[in-house]
Amino acid sequence: MKASNRPLTVAALLLSMFMAAMEATVVATAMPTVISELGGIRLYGWVGAAYLLASTVTVPLYGKLADRRGRKPVLLLGIALFLAGSLASGLATSIEQLIVFRGLQGLGAGAVQPIVLTVIGDLYTPAERGKVQGFFGAVWGIAGISGPLIGGAIVATTTWRWIFLINIPFGIAAALVLAFAYREAPRERAGAPLDLAGASTILFASLALLLAASGVAPVLMTIAGVALIALFVVIERRASDPVLPIPLMTRRLIAVTTIASFLLGVAMMGVLTYLPLHVQGVLLGVPTEAGLVIAPMLVGWPIASAMTSRMLVRTGYRKPVWLGALLSAVGLVALAPLVTMRAHPLALAGSMFVFGFGMGLANTAILIGVQASVGWEQRGVVTAATMFARTMGGALGVGALGAVLAARLGRALSPEVVSRLLDPEGRDIVLAQPGVIDALGDALDPLFWGGAIAAGLSLITVLAHPRDEQPPPATAVEAPALAE
Repeated sequence: MKASNRPLTVAALLLSMFMAAMEATVVATAMPTVISELGGIRLYGWVGAAYLLASTVTVPLYGKLADRRGRKPVLLLGIALFLAGSLASGLATSIEQLIVFRGLQGLGAGAVQPIVLTVIGDLYTPAERGKVQGFFGAVWGIAGISGPLIGGAIVATTTWRWIFLINIPFGIAAALVLAFAYREAPRERAGAPLDLAGASTILFASLALLLAASGVAPVLMTIAGVALIALFVVIERRASDPVLPIPLMTRRLIAVTTIASFLLGVAMMGVLTYLPLHVQGVLLGVPTEAGLVIAPMLVGWPIASAMTSRMLVRTGYRKPVWLGALLSAVGLVALAPLVTMRAHPLALAGSMFVFGFGMGLANTAILIGVQASVGWEQRGVVTAATMFARTMGGALGVGALGAVLAARLGRALSPEVVSRLLDPEGRDIVLAQPGVIDALGDALDPLFWGGAIAAGLSLITVLAHPRDEQPPPATAVEAPALAE
């Protein structure tokens, strides 16, 4: 069988990962403009949460499918779903349609995220893999953080619909390259049945918790979510090939880093979603200014990621995780009062740099640490679990903070007033009404304190990080990589 063209395959994987990561955050700076056109301020957080939820809850299932059916068909399926969702989102005519189509985008992204890293594991030897995965991790961080800046630039120069439509030519190119350049060895089908019960249960549990966090029948949805999680644990203990093995997930290192990743996801996505609304609606900035406030994260994250690999050699995994969590908390604790005081955007940008630097340190060290703590046969599971926790934290955090925003706005402003306030060309009418800006600002202020609390809790959590563990000897050998 002809070998894979490794350079072309890696280029296509990078492009696929960049698109999926960017779409998680690109709508942040565009959403005020979207709301001004489509309306639906009380569904503001759901546009981001729908993507995050769909791309998160499907990660474990796609990982299992890739092991059983092969990486290539599952990855191409994910790209196809992602592009279909992108096209539909760009043509949406209501906020409800946009939410549904963003969910379709997320279903595709859920395949891209874990399988890209799995393919890298197939193409590279263990000695090469750490450096390459670190590079892909940096690209993931850069793409996610640059999303708001790219979104702001697109909205400032053309219609917001192009933040979705721009994916189509690049996605088609990536799929074509993968179809012809990537080859994988034939795999025997697994004898154990696919854990559909476990995958379905965790999906519905996640959905119930997100609905509860967003204020939809909160008591009922919370009870349902907790009950489904308990059922999931029972199913996974009995499954012959579980989606998330319980003994592995309850190890101290995995448990601590999973909880910390969840809390860091809450903090990151909450800030990325609602800080642009503050800049545009309260400080009366334009989308580009909102993107520039977020941009310092784009600088701090990759700098910290590059430093982490050198720090790990000298200090191990625990200290970079501690330092990253500390800086993340400091950045958001500084940001919250600046928002309350209506500080200049440059002051907000300084706090965002500190936060981004801390996130780069913590997330990179967490991922490399959990991967190094297991053998090859479990590396995909722990990687997927870390991604699942962080993205689920983001989805739940955005939903919960959105519910707070909707409740506080409902007591002060009508949705029509907020939509006009976010439109730079039509805001003069509502600015003439007394107290409009103050009402929106007062509704937003608690959201940033919520992000600061989440970052502080992540710092407390990582204090329980165990002493560094040495990677165990390889207990499994991967399928032959068809690489040249």
